[in-house]
Amino acid sequence: MRRWRLALGGGGADGTGVALGGGDVQLDRALSAVYGDGDGREGGLGASAPRVARWLGDIRTYFPSTVVQVMQKDALERLDLTRLLLEPELLEAVEPDVHLVGTLLALNRVMPDRARESARAVVRSVVRELERRLAQRTRSAVTGALDRSARTHRPRRAADVDWDRTIRANLRNYLPERSTVVPSRLVGHARRQRGVRREVVLCVDQSGSMASSVVYASVFGAVLASTRSLRTSLVVFDTSVVDLTDRLHDPVELLFGAQLGGGTDINRALAYCQGLVTRPADSVVVLVSDLYEGGVKDEMLRRVAAMTQAGVQVVVLLALSDEGAPFYDHDNAAALAAMGVPAFACTPDAFPDLMAAALERRDLTAWSERHLQPRRP
Repeated sequence: MRRWRLALGGGGADGTGVALGGGDVQLDRALSAVYGDGDGREGGLGASAPRVARWLGDIRTYFPSTVVQVMQKDALERLDLTRLLLEPELLEAVEPDVHLVGTLLALNRVMPDRARESARAVVRSVVRELERRLAQRTRSAVTGALDRSARTHRPRRAADVDWDRTIRANLRNYLPERSTVVPSRLVGHARRQRGVRREVVLCVDQSGSMASSVVYASVFGAVLASTRSLRTSLVVFDTSVVDLTDRLHDPVELLFGAQLGGGTDINRALAYCQGLVTRPADSVVVLVSDLYEGGVKDEMLRRVAAMTQAGVQVVVLLALSDEGAPFYDHDNAAALAAMGVPAFACTPDAFPDLMAAALERRDLTAWSERHLQPRRP
């Protein structure tokens, strides 16, 4: 009943009959500030930066960090605290997370100089945590995919034969009387190439609804760029197109180079990315967008068709985030699917395996059905 009382907010008709005491009173006030008191009255933190700072301290005392991140996000959306968030003392008090980074990037143009360093510290801490969580898995998945794609059935030397895979592939040719396997085909390693073996272009929609996707794509872009056998480019767009490839060495600088908000011209962005591809059969273009096209829709679809016909592996992610089903243009998604380019949302944890599948030219529709939870539009 105590938990119900805290959840319902203590209005006159909550029906619990529970009176709070001790620390529960402070906990209830922290909840009511954002979600109201159960009588239909909205919560509020006023326009006072010190009061917001105290509230941030309270919720960090009473709730785990995952809950704190949800409450921060709700407070920003429900109470319009974005202006106060530009205060350095508040930035130092918040719990860093991807949503907060997205908010800070959207405020980048209006951020005062005195808050900029605090904002960079928040972004840097989130990027560092994402790299710790995702970098090694991504490198392992990509390196494994490149190695598998380099296998050959005509190894030039005995040293190039992968004996374990050769035996597995020829078990049907086992001769019991001789206790041996007679291989009808060999599986071997191709000569290792020292140069670039694949080209990857990340083309990321930076309209306001794609904030989390921009953050994750920037981190993944930096990780992919550290793989020598890949040539990685990162392009962000709204109605204009910006190539941020030269910032891939520093994801924090890269993120501050993005400008969240504005319209969307997917066709223009794809035209630029098409110009970056020098080896179509060895290239993967990943378009991260909700597909709400503000440019020429038919031309955008023709451009995707031209790239796939030239041999480019085109991947369309409606979102690259931990959220549920994104809002997206169903007509454009269906048109892309009809030409063999599936469009689906992808979580950051699934992205390394997705890149491996794309580099190996596997069926991405089948991959998404096996590896991603079904999402309702």
